[in-house]
Amino acid sequence: MRSSSPTAFRRCAWTLICLSSLLLAACGRGGPVEEAPRPVLVTHPTASDHTATAFAGDVHAREESPLSFRVGGKLVQRNVDVGDHVRSGQVLAVLDPGDLQAQARAAQAQLAAAEAELGRARADQARFGKLAGEQLVSRSTLDAQNAAATAAQGQVNAARAELEVARNQAAYSQLRATRDGVIAGRQAEAGQVVAAGQSVFTLAADGVREVAFAVPEGMIATIKAGQPVQVEAWSQAGQRWDGRIREISPAADPASRTFAARVTVDAPTGALDLGQSARVYLPVDGNGGLSVPIAAVQRENGRAAVFVVDMKAGTVKLRPVQVGAFGEERVPVKSGIQASDWVVAAGGHLLRDGQKVQPVDRDNRPVAGAVAADAANDAAAR
Repeated sequence: MRSSSPTAFRRCAWTLICLSSLLLAACGRGGPVEEAPRPVLVTHPTASDHTATAFAGDVHAREESPLSFRVGGKLVQRNVDVGDHVRSGQVLAVLDPGDLQAQARAAQAQLAAAEAELGRARADQARFGKLAGEQLVSRSTLDAQNAAATAAQGQVNAARAELEVARNQAAYSQLRATRDGVIAGRQAEAGQVVAAGQSVFTLAADGVREVAFAVPEGMIATIKAGQPVQVEAWSQAGQRWDGRIREISPAADPASRTFAARVTVDAPTGALDLGQSARVYLPVDGNGGLSVPIAAVQRENGRAAVFVVDMKAGTVKLRPVQVGAFGEERVPVKSGIQASDWVVAAGGHLLRDGQKVQPVDRDNRPVAGAVAADAANDAAAR
């Protein structure tokens, strides 16, 4: 019994080795598990003629001026309110003129005193001139009288200028409209003491209306002054007027990081009300370019790219593209794809270059039939 145990052990070991070799050989003959094609939603790029970038804005007058008194004082009378239409030269508000009128009277009195002194100096000048002709006074005494008369004339001129300033300041107690327009804002009330230059009203001048809007920092390179746009009022959906970008701020707002821009609108008089909300539509690639859904655009090394399906191989290829300004739902593509390409419209962030896919349409139907139909049509055309 003892002599047979090593033999049995050796036989068992050889059996295990053979089984292991067979298992390894079987594993070696089997290849890697093939990955199932991933269903992807595909679509053809469409013409971007109807693609536009929309900005929200509000209607302003081309000229909006803050109106203020040129002198300080107590506001005793306010003649207009917000929304009132005013004419050029109309009195809008009045300051208490008491102090200003007193200053004008004081300047008048100073002028009268200076003129009296000038009369006395000229009379002395005439007498001393006669005496100097008879050699009864010295030449230096005559020169002194001439200088006194000249100084008196200067005092009169200064007093007259001070009187003119005082009268102007008294007139400045009335705030007048600089031109025809609408009172768009009021910043002071009767009884309030205002300083010189403090804004009391905001006047929106009659004439051209504009839409003010903000341009995001990432789109400022695509917008230029003079560029044509279209404007649509929120309250008049479907009614658009042509416009043109008049100006773009060269500096971004430090808080919002956006650039202020204004559009001049070719709208009929009265069609746009001040403060009304509006949309500014910036046409993008209206020259027959293509556009794809926003979800189709991926990022590869900082550049835009889209996945294009190779229908013959059943795989996807990440293709770099040049895109324009993003719209609300679509992105214009300036180069990199053709209208006949099948572009992955959604889920591209889950794909990799060269991956097997099963393209489907929005109804979850395979698009292979559509591809075959396209090929048959191409063959018939040839």
